[in-house]
Amino acid sequence: MGAKECIEEGKAYLGIEFGSTRIKGVVIDEAGEVLAMGGFGWENSLKDGIWTYSEKEIFDGLKICYADVAKDIESKYGVKAKRFAGIGISAMMHGYLAFDANENLLVPFRTWRNTITGEAAEKLTKEFNYNIPQRWSISHLYQAILNKEEHVKDVDFFTTLAGFVHWKLTGKKVLGVGDASGMFPIDIATGDFDATMIAKFDELAKETALSKGLKGLLPEVLSAGEDAGVLTQEGALLLDETGNLEAGIPLCPPEGDAGTGMVATNSVKVRTGNISAGTSVFAMVVLEKELSKVYPEIDLVTTPDGALVGMVHCNNCTSEINNWVKIFKEFCDIYGINPDMNELFTKLYAVSMSGDEDCGGVILYNYLSGEPVTGFEKGALVLARTAEDKFSLANLMRSNLYSAMATLKIGLDLMLKEEGVKVDEMYGHGGYFKTKGVGTKIAAAAINAPVSVMETASEGGAWGIALLAAFLAKKAEMTLSDYLSGVIFKDAKCEKCEPESKDVEGFDAYIEKYKTGLAIERTAVEVL
Repeated sequence: MGAKECIEEGKAYLGIEFGSTRIKGVVIDEAGEVLAMGGFGWENSLKDGIWTYSEKEIFDGLKICYADVAKDIESKYGVKAKRFAGIGISAMMHGYLAFDANENLLVPFRTWRNTITGEAAEKLTKEFNYNIPQRWSISHLYQAILNKEEHVKDVDFFTTLAGFVHWKLTGKKVLGVGDASGMFPIDIATGDFDATMIAKFDELAKETALSKGLKGLLPEVLSAGEDAGVLTQEGALLLDETGNLEAGIPLCPPEGDAGTGMVATNSVKVRTGNISAGTSVFAMVVLEKELSKVYPEIDLVTTPDGALVGMVHCNNCTSEINNWVKIFKEFCDIYGINPDMNELFTKLYAVSMSGDEDCGGVILYNYLSGEPVTGFEKGALVLARTAEDKFSLANLMRSNLYSAMATLKIGLDLMLKEEGVKVDEMYGHGGYFKTKGVGTKIAAAAINAPVSVMETASEGGAWGIALLAAFLAKKAEMTLSDYLSGVIFKDAKCEKCEPESKDVEGFDAYIEKYKTGLAIERTAVEVL
């Protein structure tokens, strides 16, 4: 079937993902081939000390993204999209969206980026003997309880961004297990929220103003391929205000960006993993067994079909690289040169490869915001070197690229070195890996394991959630892993980079100096 016929007959699949800086939509056929795409750029705002996106921004962004997708469809195929075989909604994980019994948002959306729940996260980790990071939804709820916030007594339901949008499109308060595992711990045996820990939380919260027990406040947990409702008439108009889109389209369980990243890189099998590197960076490794102890630096989450995953999440990745590239663009402007920004990025990434393996001693801290893995509630941007260090463009750019992976490496070393977790291959995706032979080489050095980037990796999470929408029709026939390996990635091409010993040793040397130099970063946060 041709692409036009696929769309005209309603046999294509639509995936939309709310990323940190872009809402992206992708339309695919049943083989996973991209037929159309669109998007909308947005940015979080810091309001009253809280990183947030407004409810209006969320749904305006959804409409604009879909309209851009529909425009791409019409320009390519001369048809208006009226129906899809399935739709999937994904978004950045964690955070806090709380609603009262009348479905009103009680406080502005508190995103994953906020580092304001330290007391709650510490108490819950101790109580559960299970790592509960600051950005998890339960940390936000419990911190609101500890703060005696007025809205707590009115909380009737809370969820993630993907869960919120899905609810408004379908009327269903559900969540994919991968996204749910970033709200509250999952019992791998049952595939649902851990009942023992829920009971412990209810005991902790019994003297508070909560209107009902925790279980009644949480969404229903679903595994990949399970029925998550259909697009309502109201939901269709939320997506497409022109009224062309029909109601009744099935939706897959809404997922987080970590889960869609695993799907988009075919890393849902044991001993595989992926690194998603953009505004933030996280790495996922599908585990063979439980870790021996609790590590504050490591989240335990799940794949979209419920397998245990060790996850290291860092708030900061490429933002400071982008800032440095903008500086070089300004320098070019002085001389009347107007370089293509993509080409400028590529050249500066490439020049880093001629730098010293340890960056000549040049250390850079890219903490635009706080970084819980290394214990920072707030961040500062620091470039540190001595007179003896080798300061050059190549070492500056290499240090920028190392710094984007440095905190991630600190967390991953606990899994790979302390726990002896085995990884056969890691898959990279995100803007960090766009320049061939650079991001993969540095990531392979960071983890001392092969890193591959597939040709499809640039499609990212929107493509991943579209695949999960397509999996709705395959659930009865095969597992998610078999579907990805046997159907979608059967003939996939990829760029694979094996770690080189000199790079591994260089990055190890860099990271030791980086860890010692965290005292510099702490001082900078205190005094700037």
